[in-house]
Amino acid sequence: MDAWDTLLDVIILLSAALVLGSIAEHLGQRAIMGYLLAGMFVGPNVLGWVTAGDESYLLAELGAALLLFTIGLEFSFRRLLSLGSRTYAAGAAQILLTGVLGYLASLLAGLGQSAAIALGAAVSLSSTAFVIKLLQDRSQMDSPQGRTAVGILLLQDVAVVPLILLVASLSGDGGLGGSLLLLGQRLLYAALGVVLFYLILTYLLPRVLGARHIAQNRELPILLAVLVALGSTWAAHSAQLNPAMGAFVAGLILAESPFAVQIRSDIAALRTLLVTLFFAAIGMFGHPAWAFENIGLVSLVVLLVLFGKMALIWSILRALRYPNGVALATGLSLAQIGEFSFVVATVARTGGIFEAEVFRLILTVTVITLLVTPYLVGLAPRLAGKANRRGAAKSTTSEEPLPVEAHVVIVGYGSAGEAAARALREGGVQEIKVIDVDPGLGRVEVPEGVQFILGDATQAEVLEHAGVASAQSVIVTTSDPDTTQAIVELVGFLAPSVEVIARGSDSFLWRELTDTGIVAVNEAEEVGLLLAQLAAEGVTGGGAGGKDAR
Repeated sequence: MDAWDTLLDVIILLSAALVLGSIAEHLGQRAIMGYLLAGMFVGPNVLGWVTAGDESYLLAELGAALLLFTIGLEFSFRRLLSLGSRTYAAGAAQILLTGVLGYLASLLAGLGQSAAIALGAAVSLSSTAFVIKLLQDRSQMDSPQGRTAVGILLLQDVAVVPLILLVASLSGDGGLGGSLLLLGQRLLYAALGVVLFYLILTYLLPRVLGARHIAQNRELPILLAVLVALGSTWAAHSAQLNPAMGAFVAGLILAESPFAVQIRSDIAALRTLLVTLFFAAIGMFGHPAWAFENIGLVSLVVLLVLFGKMALIWSILRALRYPNGVALATGLSLAQIGEFSFVVATVARTGGIFEAEVFRLILTVTVITLLVTPYLVGLAPRLAGKANRRGAAKSTTSEEPLPVEAHVVIVGYGSAGEAAARALREGGVQEIKVIDVDPGLGRVEVPEGVQFILGDATQAEVLEHAGVASAQSVIVTTSDPDTTQAIVELVGFLAPSVEVIARGSDSFLWRELTDTGIVAVNEAEEVGLLLAQLAAEGVTGGGAGGKDAR
């Protein structure tokens, strides 16, 4: 395909995603629903405007990889380990038991042994990119069911390569022994790759990012971040591993650096572009005409998948003594078939394991289960709350994120910000988060209870990471009037109920802020009053004896 034809496909996909995503939002639905439908309508099975070539799938794979890279930046290894062994045990059990039940159901439906194994492998996977995006949009990543779902999804992603090798061995190419040898080689490549990326991202990249000429140029860190994300994706693909997992591991390693928040914010636009293409490309697999012709079979399989996976995950988590509400919400969130199931199904189809009708059935059921996933994820917290109230009244775990003590966010950690943080600590505030764009300030020792976040507070991602929506108050100490006004307006948009206290560095800005209802301190007036107070103290206190070092 000509490169300009590929560009035209991208333009068509994005245009359709913009239109249908807007319509979905207008109807009170998630924009993701519009993206999926956009791919379905303009794809080869409906209007045929986009031919769904390899280039489109490459963009989709890059979108999934970049999404997982940014999730890795937010997660870090410490947070990954905090998910606990029970979560990973649940993930392993879910993959194994779902595969076995899918295998048995396929045999009962009349499929052969190889096809039944391949179908069980495909059904065992859920959608990491889809579910995590929904959890992020609903601020449920840190809820009990969110953490449990993420742990299981990560185990599924790790299992993608072994499952693909298993299905490939069924086609007769190299047999099971050859696949096991190939799996060992890929695991060795993976281990070497992780070590190499750890050394680069832990020791080399922080030195480069911390260099003065790079730290002062916002473009160079963005280029470095994109290079890391795409480089890790390419390296994983070259080692015949899951590219998205390669990007995720790179993000995890880079998350330990102080630049993680700002990097995640800087590449947000690129991530949005590629993730939109990812969901639209997934939608292109849908075949509405075929689904309508086989509505009975498709409906039966969709219901079996959704209720079967939900019930199985609920049973596994309850057996591991998870609260009833958490188990139910997690099962609902992971009831779909995921995007990597396409890869497994394609390998089975290429190897002659799947007939055309079975292959089309899996693709259609996958797209339909993805379409209903936003509703299931939205329903999960409410059902979890009811389940907890009915059957686990003594449990303190609910569908909402665990309660955290209210914190204060300070934007700007210069002299004013440092003084504000010190005063708040002395006043008893236990948790303070300060945001500043100067990487040098992050190396300065900050008081206990103060968390330094390197980032530009005029960007929503940075403020969201600092938790402005749940903050007790936000203090803006920046001296530049335009920057202050931009931050105040953005905080008002993200957290309209949170109190904002801003520094009015001149009388005009002070009037602008107070007119909008912001608590503003008129810097010029306050300095004048303090100077007058000091002068008065000097007069009444006997001249020089009244001096104060304030």
